[in-house]
Amino acid sequence: MSENPLAPPRLRFPTDASQLVDRIWPASATRTDDGDLAIGGVTATDLVAQYGTPLYVVDERDVQSRAVRVRNAFTEAFEGIGTRAHVYYAGKAFLTTQVVAWMAEAGLRVDVCTGGELAVALAAGIDPALLGFHGNDKSDAEIARAVEVGVGTIVLDSHEEVQRVARAATEAGVVQRVRIRINSGVHASTHEYLATAREDQKFGIPLTEAVTAAEAVRAESSLVFVGLHSHIGSQIFDESGFREAARRLMDVHATLVATGPVPELNLGGGWGIDYTEADSAFAPEDVADALAAIIAEACAERDIPVPEVAVEPGRYIVGPAGITLYRVGTIKPVALETGDGSDGSDADSCHATRTYVSVDGGMSDNARPALYGADYTARLARASGSPAVLTRVVGKHCESGDIVVNDEYLPGDVQRGDLLAVAATGAYCWALSSNYNHVGRPPVVAVADGAARILVRGESIDDLLARDTGVRPVPHAGTGR
Repeated sequence: MSENPLAPPRLRFPTDASQLVDRIWPASATRTDDGDLAIGGVTATDLVAQYGTPLYVVDERDVQSRAVRVRNAFTEAFEGIGTRAHVYYAGKAFLTTQVVAWMAEAGLRVDVCTGGELAVALAAGIDPALLGFHGNDKSDAEIARAVEVGVGTIVLDSHEEVQRVARAATEAGVVQRVRIRINSGVHASTHEYLATAREDQKFGIPLTEAVTAAEAVRAESSLVFVGLHSHIGSQIFDESGFREAARRLMDVHATLVATGPVPELNLGGGWGIDYTEADSAFAPEDVADALAAIIAEACAERDIPVPEVAVEPGRYIVGPAGITLYRVGTIKPVALETGDGSDGSDADSCHATRTYVSVDGGMSDNARPALYGADYTARLARASGSPAVLTRVVGKHCESGDIVVNDEYLPGDVQRGDLLAVAATGAYCWALSSNYNHVGRPPVVAVADGAARILVRGESIDDLLARDTGVRPVPHAGTGR
């Protein structure tokens, strides 16, 4: 076997299609002596025997260690320039009560952006003062609830929210801390749907209107202006965007310092993780050191105090710690013609085969490939020495775009009934899951020290039917009712 001409340039032909690349898989991922994939000391075979497929699996220790690593990196970097750093876990990536507890234990705060996420965080028992509340369209009820429970900071996403949050705080008889989200205009190097600071989109207040917004906040006796907030996007590997956003924010920050206190600056998150071998993620220490250097230099140039700094990583903390397990179903080799000159080349046409490997999940448990062409890495749960073939892992849903892994080399002996693992699914998979085609959302289990436990129960057909008001109760035997 050799490299398939249908494969994208980024995809390396493997000498071992069962190899687990450390930086892509959870920290505890390994193969047993029998070649079975194991996470947290529990084999994929045993997990599936107990919980079925599809199944989200989270390496609990990996999540915790990543949270501590980020906290330590930013604490050390910003202590080095004479200030403090606060790390908020971005709950939108993956949020359960247990995840909130892990973050609190690791010394992190938590960022939420809806009433539902707020409810989960509160149910976990976290101190509300450690929460940040985001959102571009917060309802009056959500704002009132956040103020009522004592959320530490509310991020204002529009001019109208100044008055709305002030009114809620006044009615509650409290003074509410707020930040202002600024649309910096930085065009981050990422997919359009993941770029959140470009001028023509829904988030934030334009940079040119930041001073006006801050003045409006300062005019409200029920609000305290904490500082500015910026978030340029997600899954970013080019540090230039972060540098430029920080520089632009510091210009406005300095202007505001001249007229009143601005104790903090929130630089958001968004640095990427390794989904495939072609990716090259930042180390959190490098991100922290770079941002600290930028802030220190900017403050020295403007002769202003160094503010406390906040960041909001989510994907880095939880993404690589998760995998999804599927059961392989239909396998369909498709012969295709390539090199026919349609790409502008003079290459002679030839035939190549792409093998479609269907699994028992799909876009209902991982919407990212369909949303913005996200790439992933997959491996069979069993080891195989069979030569690799180019595959496309697809789901069971009624969409041609229902693709789980667009391009991957898997062992050529892949067969119906195999277990297949997809790496780095800890972030934005369960969070974006749906019931499309009336498929129940899978359970989430945490593994650690050779044991597994349920974080989120999976949905059954009965769960789906229970919400349909037209479903009639099934008569009990012998009752006629």
